[in-house]
Amino acid sequence: MKKLLLVLLCAFALVFLGCDKNESESYSLGEYAPFKDGEEISLKSVSGASVSLVRTSKGFVLKGSDKIVMLDIFGTFCAPCKSEAPHLMDYQLNHDDFMLIGLITFEQISDKDVIEKFIKPFNAYYFIANEGEKNERLISQVLADIGYDSALSLPFKVVLKGGKYELLSDNLGERGGKEALYYLGAVSSELVAKDLEKIRKK
Repeated sequence: MKKLLLVLLCAFALVFLGCDKNESESYSLGEYAPFKDGEEISLKSVSGASVSLVRTSKGFVLKGSDKIVMLDIFGTFCAPCKSEAPHLMDYQLNHDDFMLIGLITFEQISDKDVIEKFIKPFNAYYFIANEGEKNERLISQVLADIGYDSALSLPFKVVLKGGKYELLSDNLGERGGKEALYYLGAVSSELVAKDLEKIRKK
């Protein structure tokens, strides 16, 4: 029964989210080195900027900042990822207390191609890390932290405030309206705004 549900979920993602074979894969959580509390993860963007995340007992926090952080696990080939990029960029521009960090996965692409084929055409001028194994380790840790053990479909997002993962709305309606610690698939700008406003007021 569990296998059948997993197959149905993957089929749903493939049909409704425009995923191809590269967009729905599983992570082997036994093959990464977990981060220790206090460990710093330095990330470099494709445009040369850098930030550091610090491991907490319940997630990650942006070093030297109390900003709300959204980690967007995505691929430049992913149609929903492209359609979301402009409204996520607009949201960040209008909210100084929010930072979006894109983590590229499931593809090998040069930083130059990320800029030319994704950032420029889709107005995605936010922080995007294209660091291969470092991205994969961070993604694996995130999935382990939130107990997500299904096939990973893109885009996939988590939000952290104060070093802790926050509950997010059921953006696809597949959880019966129940909140979870992630968005799976495309999410509207209205829903993102609503959830983040609720998180701010906590």
